[in-house]
Amino acid sequence: MKAKYILISILTLLAMTSCNREYENLLKGHDVPAQYSKAFELYNSEKFSKAAEMFEALSIATKGTAQDDTVQFYWAMSNYKFMDYITAENNFSEFINVFSNSPFIEQARFLYIDCLYRSTYKYELDQTPSQKALIEINRYLNLYPQSVYFETCSKMKVDLEERLDKKAFEAAHLYYHMEDYLAARYAFRNVLKEDAENMYREDILYYVAMASYKYADNSVQSKKHERYLAFVDDYYNFVSEYPESKFRHELDNIYNRVNKIIKKFS
Repeated sequence: MKAKYILISILTLLAMTSCNREYENLLKGHDVPAQYSKAFELYNSEKFSKAAEMFEALSIATKGTAQDDTVQFYWAMSNYKFMDYITAENNFSEFINVFSNSPFIEQARFLYIDCLYRSTYKYELDQTPSQKALIEINRYLNLYPQSVYFETCSKMKVDLEERLDKKAFEAAHLYYHMEDYLAARYAFRNVLKEDAENMYREDILYYVAMASYKYADNSVQSKKHERYLAFVDDYYNFVSEYPESKFRHELDNIYNRVNKIIKKFS
């Protein structure tokens, strides 16, 4: 029995070696129809790494032919299915630039976005990839409002916008934690200047008012009056926009205290 298993192993190894030799010869050869057929055979058998190699080899031979966009698209798809998203991203990007009228273009644009999305980071890290992905998502949603991928892209968009909003909010909040209240007020105001629809808008306006108050309260006596007036402005901005806010009671108490101080100055 042991000899039988050894024989089977040897035959299997020889068959694999023969297949690999056949594949390498075909890969390096010039039989385009055979390469084309083999590439799809490998792709359909989910041997995506080898399929990608074969499609890549075909990409030069089929350039400018009727098969050009098909080969380029499935080269990208093979890398995507192999989970080599960086290479697939480059493949799809080039495909989009060259084959804007291809029947594969809508799917290629979505998969390009998916590759970009997979390359984004948590909000604490660099959000440049998120901004790049958002540009492409917005373009896609405008181009294909009826796409089967519309909902998926919309969810990606919400997720990325939330990361960007949180990143901006936390960066400004850091000044508040450091008790640099003047810098905090400017930083929070700049967040809304750059993105008025920030999801943390209520919290931001609250911290703008609180930063104004604490900056005034910690100022020298000669500066307090002017700086308390800045708090009053920020207070009115907040309550006019969020009259039912959870922060309202706290800010009302501070406002009443500040108002009494301002009257004394007057």
